[in-house]
Amino acid sequence: MSPTDVVELKKYVKRLNAAALESNEEDILSILGILKTEFKITEQVIRESKVGLAVGKLRQHESAKIASVAKDLVSSWKSTVGKQKPKTPVSATPKPNNTAGASSKPPAATAAAPVTQNAGIPRTAKSDGASVNTGDKVRDKCTELVYDSLASDSGAPTDQILKRAQEVEKAVYKNHNNSVTGEYRNKIRSLFVNLKDKNNPELREGVVSGEILAEKLVTMTSEEMASEEQRAALKKIKEANLFHSFSAQESQAETEAFQCGKCKQRKCRYRQAQTRSADEPMTTFVTCTVCGNRWKFS
Repeated sequence: MSPTDVVELKKYVKRLNAAALESNEEDILSILGILKTEFKITEQVIRESKVGLAVGKLRQHESAKIASVAKDLVSSWKSTVGKQKPKTPVSATPKPNNTAGASSKPPAATAAAPVTQNAGIPRTAKSDGASVNTGDKVRDKCTELVYDSLASDSGAPTDQILKRAQEVEKAVYKNHNNSVTGEYRNKIRSLFVNLKDKNNPELREGVVSGEILAEKLVTMTSEEMASEEQRAALKKIKEANLFHSFSAQESQAETEAFQCGKCKQRKCRYRQAQTRSADEPMTTFVTCTVCGNRWKFS
């Protein structure tokens, strides 16, 4: 296996996402170990395989061990990629003469250095010195809000994050008829909340890296912007609500026609409802009276 084989790496990314959804700690740690030792990581490989998004979201995992391993791996990759980037040469400056009155201060560096995030201190437009000037104070402030949400835990250069923040603000502005309206402000606030969510690092990284274009981001719903774990949890909640959405007076027939997949008993109650279009079959909701397990089918 070639260490830079993106196709092979994508297979592990898919396996990692599946293990995360199943909360399989053993598989997650095993795959993280393989990613750490078996692949040569470059910025291009990270972007094409989306391995950075898959591992990045595990930094907030409920398992302290998984979160720690994921954080170490992401940190290692950032360091590796940083070393691979060519350094901008600093123009040579003549040494000052050691004569009386000569200044001993070193010359100011002219090369842009990578931004290093201080532990526990989120980056902001103000702390990074990111300058925004659209000619409108409200738009400037909104761009800074987007910047703050994108930069909070990012190690990307200031110029890159600022460019993405400006693209997002411009897309929102364009979608609201090039006007600073209440709806424009509400959309910026919504993006700020979703992008800064500590449980959704993959959304931030996707926008900063350019994998999620600004034009697409500003049309996404909150559900679409949610992480895979959040979408899975929301799906479970919706399914659970379906079982409770009927009135208490609705009849529930008892039957032994269904076998519970959990306790294997055949003591169940069921009810039917039209949850889709009229020409679609009805959905049957079944509840086991022994263990309380619930399922549905059409």
